[in-house]
Amino acid sequence: MILLFIMTLPALVPAESAYGYSFVLSDSVVAHRAHVLKPLEVLGVKNGADDAGREAVTHLDGVDVRRYGLESPKGVAEIAPNFYMPDYGSRMTSSIYVRGLGARMEQPVVGLSIDNVPVMNKDSYDTDLSDIADIEVLRGAQSVLNGRNTMGGHINIRTLSPMSWQGYRATVSYGSANTVGVSAGAYMKFDERLATSLTADFGRSDGFFRNTYDGSRLDRYIRGALRWKLEWRPSSRLSMSNVASLSLLDQGGYPYVSLSSGEIAYNDTCSYRRTYFSDGITLAWAGKRVVVTSRTSVQYLDDEMRLDQDFTSDDYFTLRQSRREWTVTEDLFTRGSRGAYSWLGGVFAFYKHSDMDAPVTFYDTGIRKLIEEHRNSANPEYPIAWDARSFVLGSDFKPASGGVALYHESVVNIGRWRLEAGLRCDFERSVLSYRSHSNTGYTVFHKLPDGTLEPYSHTPVDIDDSGRLAQNFLELLPKFSVSYSAAGGRLTPYFTFSKGYKTGGYNTQMFSDVLQQRIMSYMGLSQLYTLEEIVSYRPEKSFNYEVGLHATHPAGRYSLDFAAFYIDCRNQQLTVFPPGMTTGRIMTNAGRTRSFGVELSGRYRFIEDLILTASYGYTNATFREYNDGRADYRGCRVPYAPEQTLFASVDWRMPFAAVAGVTPSLQLAARGAGRIFWDETNSLKQNFYCLPSLSLDFSHENWSLRLWCRNLTDTEYDVFYFKSIGNSFVQQGRPREFGATLRLRFGRMRTY
Repeated sequence: MILLFIMTLPALVPAESAYGYSFVLSDSVVAHRAHVLKPLEVLGVKNGADDAGREAVTHLDGVDVRRYGLESPKGVAEIAPNFYMPDYGSRMTSSIYVRGLGARMEQPVVGLSIDNVPVMNKDSYDTDLSDIADIEVLRGAQSVLNGRNTMGGHINIRTLSPMSWQGYRATVSYGSANTVGVSAGAYMKFDERLATSLTADFGRSDGFFRNTYDGSRLDRYIRGALRWKLEWRPSSRLSMSNVASLSLLDQGGYPYVSLSSGEIAYNDTCSYRRTYFSDGITLAWAGKRVVVTSRTSVQYLDDEMRLDQDFTSDDYFTLRQSRREWTVTEDLFTRGSRGAYSWLGGVFAFYKHSDMDAPVTFYDTGIRKLIEEHRNSANPEYPIAWDARSFVLGSDFKPASGGVALYHESVVNIGRWRLEAGLRCDFERSVLSYRSHSNTGYTVFHKLPDGTLEPYSHTPVDIDDSGRLAQNFLELLPKFSVSYSAAGGRLTPYFTFSKGYKTGGYNTQMFSDVLQQRIMSYMGLSQLYTLEEIVSYRPEKSFNYEVGLHATHPAGRYSLDFAAFYIDCRNQQLTVFPPGMTTGRIMTNAGRTRSFGVELSGRYRFIEDLILTASYGYTNATFREYNDGRADYRGCRVPYAPEQTLFASVDWRMPFAAVAGVTPSLQLAARGAGRIFWDETNSLKQNFYCLPSLSLDFSHENWSLRLWCRNLTDTEYDVFYFKSIGNSFVQQGRPREFGATLRLRFGRMRTY
């Protein structure tokens, strides 16, 4: 490892630039970090776009962002082929599936960075950003440069820089379900060295789904956010940027339809509240022989989820999960080039600590059906009755994790050939301190011959268990790539091998079920599982093979990207439902899965103002080894990962119809996904569905008005399926939506 780090310190040969020194680096080395030094303008490489030809990447610039109405990471779903991020539950449930990889809970398979700040908890992924400058979606394992939990890819989002644009911007939107969005931003540049911006967002909605139990709207929300950005260039060699953001969210959610009744009907509160703060500072220094970048962040998450866990109108049980989490990260790296050789290497470290309280409260129906009836059917001569018609299963957790990694990537250009190799050594320690407690009791009765009951004995149930669990993870993550530049760089075939990695962890949501089983053991009923059997899961590893081709027209008339991949995944992490009348969900490991597929995306300009954009992804992900003790699922499709994704849009700008400086444009687009299997047996599925959309824009120099309709055909489809106490539920996708968006802009652009 010492040698690995020393390799990152070769001498560099500087070249003069307008701002001091410029280093020409390989596109792949700077793919996910180019924007770190962009304020210094020492790279001359556009973030993401110049990496085409080296790996599967989808890059959307500011024009694309406005054209497709993107305001959050979920917006890129389907636009990037084989990238799927379903909208269900609440904004806490930010599940992502890429190329057959993904999970509904715990660690993600895709990383996310916003303005250089890595978002370390996927529960904070689903957030709104009003001034996105560009989005980059890298597909395939990005473990060498981005580390843990990026085995499916990485998303980079960059917001508008006050160094590039100065002025004022505002957006007002209104849509179906009384959905309102308002944002405003001020971008000020004091001189060539100092600039700052401040943006504010507000949004609310009445929601689309109604609870038939009480008539309330379930998916209503209100949100707000502030973001402050400062960029400072004290000299031609030094650059600093600081981005601080605060977001607030209060929403309902979890509009789950019972498959037996066809209705959403539950009697207790389902909601999610989140306060999220992050502050990230990036320092970049360019010496004569080295470029050094430090990226430091602090993140705080305070949230609370309330669930009617049975999702019925009966009084079974509810969950209240509250959490406070602090995270600190540091990424220190150097990079440069010398002749045909380019490199990047550094060290990354993080620490995360949480305090979590997750009590489950049992009510009358839950006590009667899940405990009393279960026990009394086993011993009818001595039935029991609980002391009270409600009691609490308490669960308190203090999960903590920390890690450090060394990484390096080198690139050598030999004529038209390009060879890349990288390695990351990643160490992480995960610790869970827990306390499970309950104080209740029951009375045993003796059933007399005449059918009457007389008290026989009383049994107090006083459980207070605590403990500490710990796991260590050490992994080497290599990557190798070779590409060839033909036709003057307009045609680039490539091959890439990489290893992906997702850390193991603990099933905190199962502690209440384990505690429930402990209570059943008081009554002489055997436990279905123990804490040791159910609480932990192992790391997931993948070996990724990819071939691809990138082609561009010399005059920019078209671009085409193709990729074919094969993924051998070991111990794939799956979210499953344990046996019996339980409420929990657990992360478990399948023995082995494999995925293969293709991706195709491109853009064609028929004429200057008529553009066709399309992408298609196909994934075949199946179990090769997976037997959970009840069934063998070999050959079955991996659940929740879509088999196909589709996106297509036709954009027609009509300058010939301009009136008084107002130019109309028309967009017809469609997004599709499916088949999606909902269980390991593949007995339930959502077939392929397609959601067309239509928008009409009127653009002026300082404003634009967009009239839009999503899910134009009002297609009915499901985005999620699960079980609770033996009942099946789905969440349906949003119905047809109409709306209008007004954008105001007063300022000037330098490099946007």
